[in-house]
Amino acid sequence: MDLEVLRKIGLSDGEVKVYKALLELGATSINHIHEKVGIDRRNIYDILNKLIERGLASYFDENKKRIFRVSNPDKLISYIEEKKSGLDEVKKDINKILPDVKQAFNSKKEELKAEVFRGIEGIKAVWEDSLNYKETFWIGSGRYIPKGYPNFFIPWNKRRIEKKVKWYNLMRYELRKETKQDTLEELKFLPPEFSGTPTVICIFGNKVVNFILGGELFAFVIESKELAENYKAYHKYLWNNVARK
Repeated sequence: MDLEVLRKIGLSDGEVKVYKALLELGATSINHIHEKVGIDRRNIYDILNKLIERGLASYFDENKKRIFRVSNPDKLISYIEEKKSGLDEVKKDINKILPDVKQAFNSKKEELKAEVFRGIEGIKAVWEDSLNYKETFWIGSGRYIPKGYPNFFIPWNKRRIEKKVKWYNLMRYELRKETKQDTLEELKFLPPEFSGTPTVICIFGNKVVNFILGGELFAFVIESKELAENYKAYHKYLWNNVARK
């Protein structure tokens, strides 16, 4: 698979090589990446951190070993859209390779059970992934991303509405007077007891996401049908018995 176009969006030669290795290997350790690309291990760590900061890769710990993998390939398009100027042709080139990239990504998907995303680009990657599902359930939402990163949220939300992705949003009590219901959103407010540190739970498909949105930004994603169904039941209980409009 030719991924040379990724250089046009600012990736270095090493980042392209490591991204391609992650795509081909699926969830993997740094040892396997080193064997695949032949780059010095210390440089691979630096490259992986840069990919994670861009939201193009993520990691999780398994049996005391750190495992890396690419993020959902849709992040490539949103990454370009945020840069905006002078990248229309690049977007066309990315769209040409995107089906092959997605095919490779999905062929390794079954290996993944958990991921950690770091920084705002990592958070954006999780939001991008949620657009692949028709419903998203929120617990403890505080409009942190819409308020803090409007340049990302506004075009993202437009695509959400175009894709007809519906939100069921249990928001923090203190936002009840200032928050208006968005398109394709049902909205209720939790009691004051649910307010506190800026942490939010999000459920879509078989994925449960815990967002930490304080001084440092993290998203912990667990993919489990049983866990997702339990969290959806928890959301339903809060929606029907605890939250108010």
